[in-house]
Amino acid sequence: MILLNNSQKLLTLYKSLASSIPESLKVYGSVYHINHGNPFNMEVLVDSWPEYQMVIIRPQKQEMTDDMDSYTNVYRIFSKEPQKSQEVLKNCEIINWKQKLRIQGLQESLDEGIRAAAFSKSVKIEYSRAVLFITEDFLNLHASNKSKFGSWAETGQPADEFESETLNLKCAQLDVSHSGLVNDKWNLGKNERSLCYIKRCIGALPTACMLGPEGVPISWLTMDPSSEAGMAYSMEKYRSRGIMVQLMLRFMKYLLQKNIPYYFSTLDVNEKYRRVVEQYGGFEASCGWHQWTCYPQNLVPF
Repeated sequence: MILLNNSQKLLTLYKSLASSIPESLKVYGSVYHINHGNPFNMEVLVDSWPEYQMVIIRPQKQEMTDDMDSYTNVYRIFSKEPQKSQEVLKNCEIINWKQKLRIQGLQESLDEGIRAAAFSKSVKIEYSRAVLFITEDFLNLHASNKSKFGSWAETGQPADEFESETLNLKCAQLDVSHSGLVNDKWNLGKNERSLCYIKRCIGALPTACMLGPEGVPISWLTMDPSSEAGMAYSMEKYRSRGIMVQLMLRFMKYLLQKNIPYYFSTLDVNEKYRRVVEQYGGFEASCGWHQWTCYPQNLVPF
């Protein structure tokens, strides 16, 4: 695999990946943030250049010092020929199979190669699938490839025009001081490693929240290093009032204005959720969202 660290080549890759959306979104969104300051110190590997078949995004070596930190030890993959991914993934120089790690992609066809590579390393796998949602607005915008280099921090913050007089709510951005609250409410969090990860996400990436009367977030959304919006939560007292819908709409509007990629995934989709998503221009992508959590034998929890 070739390490791609030239800014012009990374921009060329970003534009090229746009033609494979939605399957390439995990990698496409990651390359966006690498091109905009690389706050998570990630690196890009391709099997060849300028023609490529496979792209792997992984943290730089100095980031992966904790063998149990699967919030950091994440590999995001896109392949034009997923059925041929096995030999690449077996390479210990590409993936550190001695760690607990997660492999993410939007191609179910990666499954066979990942499982074969993991089996060859005596690694156990937990597989999870979720529904992937994207919007027509996002597709229309990112087909134009108008993203430019620069820091997200320089583009300003999400608009704070929305304010509910009835509930005395104000739209804002999460602050790092809110990390503990977000961690306590995140189903995949509630531990020290997730708290560190959330602090980095809030500090470096776009977020949105509704502040309650006392100035404390009562509803929020974050973004991960691959541009996936998530960790969505509303306090029970404020649910079923359309607050999360308003927050999502304003967040999407902001991201579209700044040409920042975004998409959503969810494990549980009921008809009400689907109707709300469709009402605002979203639709389910047939490729789905896929994750393989990998455990070396000495770290298997089951």
